[in-house]
Amino acid sequence: MPENPTHTSGAAITAPLPPVSPVTLRINGQERQLHIAPWTTLLDALREYLDLTGTKKGCDHGQCGACTVLVDGKRINACLTLAVMQEGRDITTIEGMGTEEKLHPLQQAFIDHDAFQCGYCTPGQICSAQGLINEGKAKTAAEIKELMSGNLCRCGAYTNILAAVQEVVEMELKIKN
Repeated sequence: MPENPTHTSGAAITAPLPPVSPVTLRINGQERQLHIAPWTTLLDALREYLDLTGTKKGCDHGQCGACTVLVDGKRINACLTLAVMQEGRDITTIEGMGTEEKLHPLQQAFIDHDAFQCGYCTPGQICSAQGLINEGKAKTAAEIKELMSGNLCRCGAYTNILAAVQEVVEMELKIKN
């Protein structure tokens, strides 16, 4: 029987473990300490290390918006940023937007307007909508459509998504005025 080139003296050759470094992330109001490889994306840190699976992995290239989260109140694609780059910032995921007992106004509007079908894109849609509300730039349906264009819905629930976001935007405008 020929010798197995992957074994020497009966011991298996193993690959070295990747380097890890500590990173502290403030997610949904809580400090979380992780030991991760420096190339770990924020999306993978959330899903794989913190079990915050509401943030979805869609295209993993920043083209679909399924991974949208808020960092210091601004929308970002979690697949396009490294977790270590977000240290010291306030990160909000869909899990931090509301509770089962008290839904966030956007979550309630999505339910009221039946603004989802399969629901896969919904967390990213809601986080993106909150980000555009925070930015204060969306006041009309056309502006909302433009600012939400980075969030794709394969089911085509755009009309209902627009209605849900528009309801909350109008409510926010009334509160400010």
